[in-house]
Amino acid sequence: MNRPLLLKTLAIVALTLLILIPLGLIRDTVQDRQQHRQEAVASIAASYAGSQTVTGPILVVPYKIRIDELTGQDAGGKKTYSSRTEDRQYLFFPKDLQMQGKLLPAERYRGLHKVHVYELQSQASGSIEFELPSPAKLEADRISLQQPYLSIGISDVRGLVGSPTFKIDAKPLPVEQGAGSFGSGMHVNLPAATLNNGGKFDFSLDLTLAGTENLAITPLADNNRIELASSWPHPQFGGSFLPRTREISDKGFHAVWEVSSLASGAQRVLLTGGGSKSAVENLEIQLAEPVNIYSQADRATKYGLLFVLLTFVGFFIFETIKQLPIHPIQYLLVGLGLAIFFLLLVSLSEHIEFWIAYLIASVACIGLLGFYLSQVLRSVARALGFSAMLTLLYGTLYGLLVSEDNALLLGSLMLFVILAIIMTVTRKIDWYKTATLKIATDE
Repeated sequence: MNRPLLLKTLAIVALTLLILIPLGLIRDTVQDRQQHRQEAVASIAASYAGSQTVTGPILVVPYKIRIDELTGQDAGGKKTYSSRTEDRQYLFFPKDLQMQGKLLPAERYRGLHKVHVYELQSQASGSIEFELPSPAKLEADRISLQQPYLSIGISDVRGLVGSPTFKIDAKPLPVEQGAGSFGSGMHVNLPAATLNNGGKFDFSLDLTLAGTENLAITPLADNNRIELASSWPHPQFGGSFLPRTREISDKGFHAVWEVSSLASGAQRVLLTGGGSKSAVENLEIQLAEPVNIYSQADRATKYGLLFVLLTFVGFFIFETIKQLPIHPIQYLLVGLGLAIFFLLLVSLSEHIEFWIAYLIASVACIGLLGFYLSQVLRSVARALGFSAMLTLLYGTLYGLLVSEDNALLLGSLMLFVILAIIMTVTRKIDWYKTATLKIATDE
Protein backbone atom coordinates (compact mmCIF):
# COMPACT_ATOMS: atom_id res chain seq x y z
CA MET A 1 0.00 0.00 0.00
CA ASN A 2 1.41 3.44 -1.01
CA ARG A 3 1.38 5.25 2.32
CA PRO A 4 2.00 8.81 0.96
CA LEU A 5 -0.87 8.30 -1.49
CA LEU A 6 -3.13 7.14 1.33
CA LEU A 7 -2.18 10.11 3.51
CA LYS A 8 -2.85 12.53 0.64
CA THR A 9 -6.22 10.89 0.03
CA LEU A 10 -7.15 11.22 3.69
CA ALA A 11 -6.02 14.85 3.67
CA ILE A 12 -8.26 15.59 0.67
CA VAL A 13 -11.22 13.92 2.36
CA ALA A 14 -10.59 15.97 5.51
CA LEU A 15 -10.38 19.19 3.48
CA THR A 16 -13.62 18.32 1.68
CA LEU A 17 -15.36 17.87 5.01
CA LEU A 18 -13.81 21.11 6.26
CA ILE A 19 -15.32 23.00 3.32
CA LEU A 20 -18.73 21.88 4.59
CA ILE A 21 -18.42 24.49 7.34
CA PRO A 22 -18.38 27.60 5.07
CA LEU A 23 -20.94 25.97 2.77
CA GLY A 24 -23.25 25.43 5.76
CA LEU A 25 -22.74 29.02 6.92
CA ILE A 26 -23.56 30.30 3.45
CA ARG A 27 -26.70 28.19 3.31
CA ASP A 28 -27.73 29.53 6.73
CA THR A 29 -27.24 33.03 5.32
CA VAL A 30 -29.50 32.23 2.36
CA GLN A 31 -32.22 30.91 4.66
CA ASP A 32 -31.83 33.95 6.92
CA ARG A 33 -32.28 36.29 3.94
CA GLN A 34 -35.34 34.30 2.92
CA GLN A 35 -36.75 34.76 6.42
CA HIS A 36 -36.13 38.50 6.12
CA ARG A 37 -38.11 38.46 2.89
CA GLN A 38 -41.03 36.74 4.61
CA GLU A 39 -40.87 39.35 7.37
CA ALA A 40 -41.04 42.05 4.68
CA VAL A 41 -44.19 40.42 3.26
CA ALA A 42 -45.72 40.31 6.74
CA SER A 43 -44.78 43.95 7.32
CA ILE A 44 -46.42 45.04 4.07
CA ALA A 45 -49.52 42.98 4.85
CA ALA A 46 -49.74 44.55 8.33
CA SER A 47 -49.80 48.08 6.95
CA TYR A 48 -51.54 47.47 3.61
CA ALA A 49 -53.76 44.36 3.52
CA GLY A 50 -52.99 40.68 3.79
CA SER A 51 -53.88 37.75 1.57
CA GLN A 52 -57.58 37.94 0.77
CA THR A 53 -60.31 35.30 0.80
CA VAL A 54 -63.74 36.32 -0.51
CA THR A 55 -66.76 34.23 0.52
CA GLY A 56 -70.42 34.72 -0.29
CA PRO A 57 -72.89 36.22 -0.40
CA ILE A 58 -74.87 33.96 1.91
CA LEU A 59 -78.44 34.60 2.96
CA VAL A 60 -78.56 34.25 6.74
CA VAL A 61 -81.89 34.15 8.59
CA PRO A 62 -81.21 34.10 12.34
CA TYR A 63 -83.89 32.79 14.65
CA LYS A 64 -84.49 32.06 18.29
CA ILE A 65 -85.97 28.75 19.33
CA ARG A 66 -87.44 28.03 22.74
CA ILE A 67 -86.61 24.61 24.11
CA ASP A 68 -88.32 23.02 27.11
CA GLU A 69 -86.16 20.64 29.13
CA LEU A 70 -87.33 18.15 31.74
CA THR A 71 -85.87 19.08 35.11
CA GLY A 72 -87.63 16.57 37.40
CA GLN A 73 -90.97 15.72 38.93
CA ASP A 74 -92.71 16.50 42.16
CA ALA A 75 -94.01 14.08 44.84
CA GLY A 76 -97.26 13.66 42.97
CA GLY A 77 -95.43 12.53 39.81
CA LYS A 78 -96.02 15.74 37.93
CA LYS A 79 -93.11 16.56 35.62
CA THR A 80 -91.46 19.94 35.79
CA TYR A 81 -89.78 21.74 32.90
CA SER A 82 -87.48 24.69 32.37
CA SER A 83 -87.27 26.73 29.22
CA ARG A 84 -84.20 28.08 27.48
CA THR A 85 -83.64 29.95 24.23
CA GLU A 86 -81.07 29.07 21.61
CA ASP A 87 -79.83 31.23 18.74
CA ARG A 88 -79.73 29.42 15.42
CA GLN A 89 -79.82 30.34 11.75
CA TYR A 90 -81.06 29.23 8.38
CA LEU A 91 -78.47 29.44 5.58
CA PHE A 92 -79.31 29.81 1.89
CA PHE A 93 -76.62 29.80 -0.79
CA PRO A 94 -76.77 31.40 -4.24
CA LYS A 95 -78.35 29.38 -7.00
CA ASP A 96 -75.82 30.77 -9.44
CA LEU A 97 -72.91 33.18 -9.22
CA GLN A 98 -71.10 34.97 -12.02
CA MET A 99 -68.03 37.01 -11.19
CA GLN A 100 -65.80 39.03 -13.47
CA GLY A 101 -62.70 40.65 -12.09
CA LYS A 102 -59.56 42.49 -13.09
CA LEU A 103 -56.47 42.02 -10.95
CA LEU A 104 -54.20 45.07 -11.00
CA PRO A 105 -50.69 44.17 -9.76
CA ALA A 106 -48.34 46.59 -8.03
CA GLU A 107 -45.15 46.46 -5.97
CA ARG A 108 -44.19 47.57 -2.49
CA TYR A 109 -40.70 47.55 -0.95
CA ARG A 110 -39.27 46.92 2.49
CA GLY A 111 -35.56 47.60 2.21
CA LEU A 112 -34.19 45.41 -0.59
CA HIS A 113 -37.23 43.15 -0.65
CA LYS A 114 -39.95 43.54 -3.25
CA VAL A 115 -43.47 42.43 -2.32
CA HIS A 116 -46.30 41.98 -4.83
CA VAL A 117 -49.67 43.49 -4.00
CA TYR A 118 -52.84 43.77 -6.05
CA GLU A 119 -56.17 45.52 -6.39
CA LEU A 120 -59.15 43.43 -7.43
CA GLN A 121 -61.87 45.27 -9.33
CA SER A 122 -64.81 42.87 -9.51
CA GLN A 123 -68.48 42.67 -10.43
CA ALA A 124 -70.53 39.76 -9.17
CA SER A 125 -74.15 38.86 -9.81
CA GLY A 126 -76.47 35.94 -9.21
CA SER A 127 -79.67 34.82 -7.58
CA ILE A 128 -80.71 33.22 -4.31
CA GLU A 129 -83.71 30.95 -3.87
CA PHE A 130 -85.03 30.23 -0.40
CA GLU A 131 -87.98 28.71 1.43
CA LEU A 132 -88.79 29.16 5.10
CA PRO A 133 -91.20 27.16 7.24
CA SER A 134 -94.79 28.43 7.23
CA PRO A 135 -95.89 30.81 10.00
CA ALA A 136 -97.90 27.98 11.59
CA LYS A 137 -94.84 25.72 11.57
CA LEU A 138 -92.68 28.47 13.05
CA GLU A 139 -95.18 29.04 15.82
CA ALA A 140 -95.55 25.32 16.54
CA ASP A 141 -91.76 24.93 16.79
CA ARG A 142 -91.56 28.07 18.96
CA ILE A 143 -89.31 29.78 16.44
CA SER A 144 -88.99 33.53 16.27
CA LEU A 145 -87.30 34.92 13.13
CA GLN A 146 -84.77 37.72 13.55
CA GLN A 147 -83.33 40.31 11.19
CA PRO A 148 -82.25 38.54 7.95
CA TYR A 149 -79.07 39.65 6.21
CA LEU A 150 -76.70 38.80 3.39
CA SER A 151 -73.17 38.00 4.57
CA ILE A 152 -70.04 38.58 2.46
CA GLY A 153 -66.85 37.27 4.07
CA ILE A 154 -63.58 39.15 3.50
CA SER A 155 -60.51 37.97 5.39
CA ASP A 156 -58.95 41.45 5.73
CA VAL A 157 -61.46 44.30 5.52
CA ARG A 158 -58.64 46.87 5.49
CA GLY A 159 -58.30 46.01 1.83
CA LEU A 160 -61.72 47.48 0.94
CA VAL A 161 -61.24 50.36 -1.47
CA GLY A 162 -64.10 52.83 -1.49
CA SER A 163 -67.65 51.74 -0.72
CA PRO A 164 -68.95 48.48 -2.21
CA THR A 165 -72.24 48.69 -4.07
CA PHE A 166 -74.81 45.98 -3.35
CA LYS A 167 -78.18 45.71 -5.08
CA ILE A 168 -81.15 43.38 -4.68
CA ASP A 169 -83.49 43.28 -7.66
CA ALA A 170 -81.69 46.41 -8.93
CA LYS A 171 -82.41 48.26 -5.67
CA PRO A 172 -79.30 49.48 -3.81
CA LEU A 173 -79.04 48.64 -0.13
CA PRO A 174 -76.55 49.98 2.43
CA VAL A 175 -73.53 47.80 3.22
CA GLU A 176 -72.51 47.52 6.86
CA GLN A 177 -69.40 46.27 8.63
CA GLY A 178 -69.11 42.69 9.89
CA ALA A 179 -70.11 39.39 8.32
CA GLY A 180 -72.09 38.11 11.31
CA SER A 181 -71.18 34.59 12.36
CA PHE A 182 -68.87 34.25 9.34
CA GLY A 183 -66.09 36.37 10.78
CA SER A 184 -64.74 39.53 9.19
CA GLY A 185 -66.31 41.09 6.16
CA MET A 186 -69.54 42.98 5.56
CA HIS A 187 -73.27 42.40 5.49
CA VAL A 188 -76.47 43.82 4.06
CA ASN A 189 -79.57 43.89 6.25
CA LEU A 190 -82.76 42.79 4.47
CA PRO A 191 -86.27 43.94 5.28
CA ALA A 192 -88.27 41.10 6.81
CA ALA A 193 -90.83 41.54 4.04
CA THR A 194 -88.17 40.53 1.50
CA LEU A 195 -88.46 36.91 2.58
CA ASN A 196 -92.23 36.36 2.55
CA ASN A 197 -91.62 32.77 3.65
CA GLY A 198 -90.00 31.93 0.34
CA GLY A 199 -89.10 33.14 -3.09
CA LYS A 200 -86.16 34.33 -5.13
CA PHE A 201 -84.23 37.55 -5.64
CA ASP A 202 -81.34 38.66 -7.81
CA PHE A 203 -78.30 40.44 -6.45
CA SER A 204 -75.27 42.28 -7.74
CA LEU A 205 -72.08 43.40 -6.02
CA ASP A 206 -69.39 45.83 -7.22
CA LEU A 207 -66.31 45.40 -5.06
CA THR A 208 -62.77 46.78 -5.14
CA LEU A 209 -60.41 44.94 -2.83
CA ALA A 210 -56.67 45.27 -2.18
CA GLY A 211 -54.46 42.45 -0.94
CA THR A 212 -50.95 41.02 -0.80
CA GLU A 213 -49.73 38.28 -3.15
CA ASN A 214 -52.59 35.77 -2.72
CA LEU A 215 -56.28 35.88 -3.60
CA ALA A 216 -58.77 33.11 -2.80
CA ILE A 217 -62.45 32.89 -3.77
CA THR A 218 -64.92 30.41 -2.28
CA PRO A 219 -67.32 28.93 -4.86
CA LEU A 220 -70.45 28.79 -2.70
CA ALA A 221 -73.19 28.85 -5.33
CA ASP A 222 -74.79 25.80 -6.90
CA ASN A 223 -73.20 26.94 -10.18
CA ASN A 224 -70.16 29.23 -10.14
CA ARG A 225 -68.48 30.96 -13.05
CA ILE A 226 -65.51 33.11 -12.09
CA GLU A 227 -63.49 34.98 -14.69
CA LEU A 228 -60.32 36.86 -13.79
CA ALA A 229 -57.81 38.75 -15.92
CA SER A 230 -54.59 40.55 -15.08
CA SER A 231 -51.46 42.03 -16.61
CA TRP A 232 -49.33 39.83 -14.31
CA PRO A 233 -47.54 37.31 -16.56
CA HIS A 234 -46.54 34.78 -13.86
CA PRO A 235 -49.68 33.59 -12.05
CA GLN A 236 -49.64 30.50 -9.89
CA PHE A 237 -53.02 28.77 -9.69
CA GLY A 238 -53.75 26.69 -6.61
CA GLY A 239 -56.39 25.75 -4.10
CA SER A 240 -58.90 22.98 -4.72
CA PHE A 241 -59.87 24.04 -8.25
CA LEU A 242 -57.75 24.86 -11.29
CA PRO A 243 -59.11 27.07 -14.08
CA ARG A 244 -61.20 25.34 -16.72
CA THR A 245 -59.55 27.54 -19.33
CA ARG A 246 -56.56 29.82 -19.03
CA GLU A 247 -54.36 31.91 -21.28
CA ILE A 248 -50.97 33.13 -20.07
CA SER A 249 -48.60 35.35 -22.05
CA ASP A 250 -46.09 38.14 -21.53
CA LYS A 251 -49.05 40.54 -21.46
CA GLY A 252 -50.77 38.78 -18.55
CA PHE A 253 -53.32 36.04 -17.98
CA HIS A 254 -57.01 35.31 -18.42
CA ALA A 255 -58.59 32.43 -16.51
CA VAL A 256 -62.10 31.03 -16.14
CA TRP A 257 -63.35 28.69 -13.41
CA GLU A 258 -66.62 26.79 -13.64
CA VAL A 259 -67.37 24.99 -10.38
CA SER A 260 -70.52 23.15 -9.36
CA SER A 261 -71.67 22.55 -5.79
CA LEU A 262 -71.50 18.86 -6.70
CA ALA A 263 -67.70 19.24 -6.93
CA SER A 264 -67.28 21.52 -3.93
CA GLY A 265 -67.87 20.78 -0.27
CA ALA A 266 -68.01 24.47 0.71
CA GLN A 267 -71.77 24.49 1.35
CA ARG A 268 -71.61 21.34 3.45
CA VAL A 269 -68.75 22.66 5.58
CA LEU A 270 -70.56 25.91 6.34
CA LEU A 271 -73.83 24.14 7.06
CA THR A 272 -72.31 21.59 9.43
CA GLY A 273 -69.33 23.53 10.74
CA GLY A 274 -71.15 26.38 12.43
CA GLY A 275 -69.80 28.88 9.94
CA SER A 276 -66.18 27.77 10.20
CA LYS A 277 -64.22 28.44 7.02
CA SER A 278 -60.99 26.72 7.99
CA ALA A 279 -61.73 23.69 5.80
CA VAL A 280 -63.66 25.41 3.01
CA GLU A 281 -62.39 24.64 -0.49
CA ASN A 282 -61.23 27.68 -2.45
CA LEU A 283 -59.74 28.57 -5.79
CA GLU A 284 -56.54 30.53 -5.40
CA ILE A 285 -54.27 32.80 -7.39
CA GLN A 286 -50.79 33.88 -6.36
CA LEU A 287 -48.77 36.67 -7.93
CA ALA A 288 -45.68 34.50 -7.94
CA GLU A 289 -42.12 35.62 -8.58
CA PRO A 290 -40.86 34.30 -11.94
CA VAL A 291 -37.65 33.38 -10.11
CA ASN A 292 -37.47 33.03 -6.34
CA ILE A 293 -33.86 34.00 -5.82
CA TYR A 294 -33.64 32.49 -2.35
CA SER A 295 -35.07 29.11 -3.27
CA GLN A 296 -32.79 29.05 -6.34
CA ALA A 297 -29.74 30.00 -4.27
CA ASP A 298 -30.66 27.41 -1.63
CA ARG A 299 -30.91 24.72 -4.30
CA ALA A 300 -27.57 25.85 -5.74
CA THR A 301 -25.79 25.50 -2.38
CA LYS A 302 -26.91 21.87 -2.22
CA TYR A 303 -24.56 21.24 -5.16
CA GLY A 304 -21.68 23.10 -3.48
CA LEU A 305 -20.10 19.99 -1.99
CA LEU A 306 -20.30 18.26 -5.37
CA PHE A 307 -18.43 21.19 -6.97
CA VAL A 308 -15.68 21.05 -4.37
CA LEU A 309 -15.41 17.27 -4.51
CA LEU A 310 -15.17 17.19 -8.31
CA THR A 311 -12.51 19.91 -8.32
CA PHE A 312 -10.46 18.15 -5.65
CA VAL A 313 -10.73 14.87 -7.56
CA GLY A 314 -9.51 16.67 -10.67
CA PHE A 315 -6.53 18.09 -8.78
CA PHE A 316 -5.71 14.72 -7.26
CA ILE A 317 -5.79 12.93 -10.61
CA PHE A 318 -3.75 15.71 -12.19
CA GLU A 319 -0.98 15.61 -9.61
CA THR A 320 -1.00 11.79 -9.69
CA ILE A 321 -0.60 11.64 -13.46
CA LYS A 322 1.67 14.67 -13.93
CA GLN A 323 3.63 14.19 -10.69
CA LEU A 324 2.97 17.86 -9.88
CA PRO A 325 2.32 18.17 -6.13
CA ILE A 326 -0.43 20.49 -4.89
CA HIS A 327 -0.27 21.51 -1.25
CA PRO A 328 -3.34 20.95 0.99
CA ILE A 329 -3.44 24.70 1.66
CA GLN A 330 -3.86 25.23 -2.09
CA TYR A 331 -6.67 22.69 -2.11
CA LEU A 332 -8.32 24.62 0.73
CA LEU A 333 -8.01 28.01 -0.96
CA VAL A 334 -9.54 26.68 -4.17
CA GLY A 335 -12.37 25.10 -2.16
CA LEU A 336 -13.06 28.42 -0.43
CA GLY A 337 -13.06 30.14 -3.82
CA LEU A 338 -15.74 27.71 -4.99
CA ALA A 339 -17.78 28.25 -1.82
CA ILE A 340 -17.71 32.05 -2.04
CA PHE A 341 -19.53 31.81 -5.39
CA PHE A 342 -22.80 30.97 -3.63
CA LEU A 343 -22.52 33.96 -1.29
CA LEU A 344 -21.84 36.25 -4.25
CA LEU A 345 -24.83 34.75 -6.04
CA VAL A 346 -27.40 35.50 -3.34
CA SER A 347 -26.02 38.96 -2.53
CA LEU A 348 -25.95 40.06 -6.19
CA SER A 349 -29.36 38.58 -7.00
CA GLU A 350 -30.98 40.83 -4.38
CA HIS A 351 -30.03 43.80 -6.56
CA ILE A 352 -30.12 42.51 -10.14
CA GLU A 353 -31.82 39.76 -12.12
CA PHE A 354 -30.89 36.23 -11.09
CA TRP A 355 -29.32 35.16 -14.39
CA ILE A 356 -27.14 38.29 -14.49
CA ALA A 357 -26.09 37.72 -10.87
CA TYR A 358 -25.27 34.09 -11.69
CA LEU A 359 -23.19 35.16 -14.70
CA ILE A 360 -21.23 37.79 -12.76
CA ALA A 361 -20.60 35.51 -9.77
CA SER A 362 -19.47 32.58 -11.91
CA VAL A 363 -17.22 34.73 -14.12
CA ALA A 364 -15.65 36.33 -11.04
CA CYS A 365 -14.95 33.00 -9.34
CA ILE A 366 -13.71 31.26 -12.49
CA GLY A 367 -11.45 34.23 -13.26
CA LEU A 368 -10.02 34.27 -9.74
CA LEU A 369 -9.41 30.51 -9.69
CA GLY A 370 -7.92 30.56 -13.18
CA PHE A 371 -5.50 33.32 -12.16
CA TYR A 372 -4.52 31.41 -9.01
CA LEU A 373 -4.18 28.03 -10.72
CA SER A 374 -1.89 29.38 -13.43
CA GLN A 375 0.82 29.54 -10.77
CA VAL A 376 -0.24 26.48 -8.76
CA LEU A 377 -0.24 24.25 -11.85
CA ARG A 378 2.89 25.89 -13.33
CA SER A 379 1.10 26.51 -16.62
CA VAL A 380 -1.43 28.97 -18.07
CA ALA A 381 -2.71 26.25 -20.41
CA ARG A 382 -3.43 23.94 -17.49
CA ALA A 383 -5.18 26.75 -15.63
CA LEU A 384 -7.31 27.43 -18.70
CA GLY A 385 -8.20 23.73 -18.84
CA PHE A 386 -9.42 23.74 -15.27
CA SER A 387 -11.26 27.03 -15.89
CA ALA A 388 -13.04 25.39 -18.82
CA MET A 389 -14.03 22.49 -16.58
CA LEU A 390 -15.41 24.92 -13.98
CA THR A 391 -17.28 26.80 -16.71
CA LEU A 392 -18.92 23.55 -17.75
CA LEU A 393 -19.84 22.79 -14.13
CA TYR A 394 -21.36 26.24 -13.57
CA GLY A 395 -23.25 26.02 -16.85
CA THR A 396 -24.63 22.62 -15.89
CA LEU A 397 -25.67 23.90 -12.46
CA TYR A 398 -27.55 26.79 -14.05
CA GLY A 399 -29.37 24.32 -16.28
CA LEU A 400 -30.36 22.34 -13.18
CA LEU A 401 -31.67 25.50 -11.49
CA VAL A 402 -33.81 26.79 -14.35
CA SER A 403 -35.16 23.35 -15.27
CA GLU A 404 -36.52 22.21 -11.92
CA ASP A 405 -38.80 19.58 -13.45
CA ASN A 406 -35.84 17.90 -15.19
CA ALA A 407 -33.27 18.49 -12.42
CA LEU A 408 -33.05 14.82 -11.37
CA LEU A 409 -32.57 13.62 -14.96
CA LEU A 410 -29.97 16.27 -15.78
CA GLY A 411 -28.14 15.71 -12.49
CA SER A 412 -28.02 11.94 -13.03
CA LEU A 413 -26.67 12.37 -16.56
CA MET A 414 -24.06 14.86 -15.35
CA LEU A 415 -22.79 12.50 -12.64
CA PHE A 416 -22.69 9.60 -15.09
CA VAL A 417 -20.66 11.60 -17.61
CA ILE A 418 -18.24 12.84 -14.91
CA LEU A 419 -17.74 9.32 -13.55
CA ALA A 420 -17.16 8.02 -17.09
CA ILE A 421 -14.52 10.69 -17.71
CA ILE A 422 -12.72 9.95 -14.42
CA MET A 423 -12.73 6.20 -15.12
CA THR A 424 -11.44 6.77 -18.65
CA VAL A 425 -8.61 9.04 -17.55
CA THR A 426 -7.49 6.82 -14.65
CA ARG A 427 -8.03 3.39 -16.19
CA LYS A 428 -4.31 2.80 -16.80
CA ILE A 429 -3.05 4.03 -13.43
CA ASP A 430 -1.58 1.37 -11.17
CA TRP A 431 -2.53 2.80 -7.80
CA TYR A 432 -0.27 0.32 -5.97
CA LYS A 433 2.78 1.49 -7.89
CA THR A 434 2.04 5.22 -8.06
CA ALA A 435 5.20 7.05 -7.13
CA THR A 436 5.42 9.25 -4.11
CA LEU A 437 4.78 12.86 -5.06
CA LYS A 438 7.74 15.17 -4.71
CA ILE A 439 7.88 18.90 -4.48
CA ALA A 440 8.66 20.24 -7.93
CA THR A 441 10.93 23.19 -8.53
CA ASP A 442 10.25 26.01 -10.90
CA GLU A 443 11.89 25.59 -14.22
